[in-house]
Amino acid sequence: MSGFSSHPFLFVCLREQEVHDYLKSLCPSLHITRGEYDEDSRYPETKTLTIGQFKLGLCHGHQVVPWGDLDSLAMLQRQLDVDILVSGHTHQFKAYKHEAGVVINPGSATGAYSSITYDVNPSFVLMDIDGLRVVVYVYELIDGEVKVDKIDFKKTSTATI
Repeated sequence: MSGFSSHPFLFVCLREQEVHDYLKSLCPSLHITRGEYDEDSRYPETKTLTIGQFKLGLCHGHQVVPWGDLDSLAMLQRQLDVDILVSGHTHQFKAYKHEAGVVINPGSATGAYSSITYDVNPSFVLMDIDGLRVVVYVYELIDGEVKVDKIDFKKTSTATI
């Protein structure tokens, strides 16, 4: 059966309880990891979860040095033993098929300033996990227009992706 996974989730950075409660009302399965300025110890540095045939790893990304470095992100992906690593911190959308997995940075939904680059467009991603296939829908605001792109990743039953 095609369509969005029966396990929708949000991965966000937040510091306000009010924002947490609002997002939880939109999506009861809310997964949060600690950002670099978060002091709330109830949020872990990293989190793993399984959705369908895929194991996902979540991490804010400030712990990965150098920030946004693909080889460093791949090392974290191997340490967490996940098919897909969702990480941020740079505020720029990126998606890579790298080594035996996928690394996704959803960017910044608000287009917030980044200390790494001035080239930041508001962006977010939605993932549709169906069997051995993940479709990542990328929404990005470029020059006042919302651009939507689709990235398709397939996993073989014998390899990770």
